[in-house]
Amino acid sequence: MPNGLAYLMLAVWPLVTLVMFRRWPIERALIWSLLGAYMFLPPPPAAFDFPLMPPLTKESLPSVVTFAICLYHYGRQAPLLPRGRVARVLVLLFIFSPVATVLGNMEPVFYGSIGLPALGLKDMVALVLLQFILILPFLMARQILASPQGLRELVGALFVGGMIYSLPMLLEVRLSPQLNIWIYGYFQHNFEQMIRDGGFRPIVFMYHGLWVAFFTVMAITCAIALAREADGRRRIILIGAALYLGLVLVLCKSLGSLIYGIYLAPLALLLPVRMQLRIAALMALVAISYPVLKGAGLVPVDWILEQAGRASPERANSLRFRLDNEDILMERAYLKPLFGWGSWGRNHILNPFTGIIETVTDGRWIILIGIYGWVGYMAEFGLIALPILMLWINSRRLARDDLSPLLGPVALLLAVNLIDMLPNATLTPLTWLFAGTLLGLAEKMRDQSPSRKRHGPLGWRPVM
Repeated sequence: MPNGLAYLMLAVWPLVTLVMFRRWPIERALIWSLLGAYMFLPPPPAAFDFPLMPPLTKESLPSVVTFAICLYHYGRQAPLLPRGRVARVLVLLFIFSPVATVLGNMEPVFYGSIGLPALGLKDMVALVLLQFILILPFLMARQILASPQGLRELVGALFVGGMIYSLPMLLEVRLSPQLNIWIYGYFQHNFEQMIRDGGFRPIVFMYHGLWVAFFTVMAITCAIALAREADGRRRIILIGAALYLGLVLVLCKSLGSLIYGIYLAPLALLLPVRMQLRIAALMALVAISYPVLKGAGLVPVDWILEQAGRASPERANSLRFRLDNEDILMERAYLKPLFGWGSWGRNHILNPFTGIIETVTDGRWIILIGIYGWVGYMAEFGLIALPILMLWINSRRLARDDLSPLLGPVALLLAVNLIDMLPNATLTPLTWLFAGTLLGLAEKMRDQSPSRKRHGPLGWRPVM
């Protein structure tokens, strides 16, 4: 169980956030209020759980606090919702589709003598609030970070955060994952999953070692993105930092993230921005289409398992287990395809005698389809993919010099995050920050004219 320090850190973070906003530019304060919490606050089960509210964790609490500070101190000078009709519809569906989910699940579910409760009004309120809190980083990033300065702050913060985090990561590689136990009094996951290839993979203060590895991929990509626009000695330093983080990534012992890093590094460093956006758009479309392609038998499952088996029989067995569970859960989801089964584990298969959940949901996509149905799935994956697609379409209207060299690598990183949400549930506040920033930039790109180029960034500004 979490110790007193874990809850104290959660309680103190709003004050830390307020200090950030008073001392730093709004862009930097927004980024580090969420990034710092994601890196160092205690992970679940440490949370404040109030009635009719989703638990306030290291991800949700900073979002609520940051949003409240922005509203109170800066006022809202731009619409909270996106300007585009498609994006606006997706946001509203994302937040309010749980209403239809609850209305379609107002009866208990039984597995033999084991029953799961019906959903009611309190579940409706809690799920809508959860969705609203979850999307707050997206909405704030679209308003505050949608400028060259905001994008550079975001990329720079992820790079610096990765360099800082590499130190406790290396410590856990050497000593085993112990930091969360030493500081917060508990281990946040299954320790056996942190043992790999005769050693350990780091977890630090995140939910799983896979999250740490993917965070390292983000930092590497951001270092390379910064190197693209740097000159001389600074470029050499950034490339050296990317190589160092690449070594740390190898020590994370996560094959998937290592593949992402090897794939992203040359694309982010060498390709022109338009080509990067085109590849990112293709990846986003593949990610969104995955459930349909898998259902139609167009995903080469046997070939994928064969390739995984060549790399490691252990990883191949793990992947086969995930894919088998996806098939079982999809059959369950087809019974309520539009708005899903809702919460309380109703999307799972339970043992009719013990009540123990017998299925495992690893990928974010199968979690969404099971809980919120196809509507919820398309709303979330659509909101993350839409900025990439809009950037690709709108970039063709601009001259090459008008495209920031940071755009392409960030779009590629967001697209890879979408791909990784198929086998894993690696949706984090950082995902939403990238998506919101790119959507705001895509909106500006669509409306860009010589007069608009002279305007400042769209977003909250201090009210004088």
